[in-house]
Amino acid sequence: MTILNTITTKMSDSLLLTIVYTIGHFIIAVTCVTMITGASLELATIDALVEPTINAFWFYFLHKIYTKYKARKQKSKTN
Repeated sequence: MTILNTITTKMSDSLLLTIVYTIGHFIIAVTCVTMITGASLELATIDALVEPTINAFWFYFLHKIYTKYKARKQKSKTN
């Protein structure tokens, strides 16, 4: 069993999606902060760690709320 299969069977879709999103956001943030502001790699890395971490929590909870809303809406259509 590959590590990706292990992750997908053990974690919810919301958590896996959040992790992938966060990694991509981190890479983009470091690149943008460094290129736009000319900040050092250390400062860009700190910014890239803090901001996406906060966004990751927001996205996780937003996705959970949406999933519950979608399931409730689907259930009301079938009844």
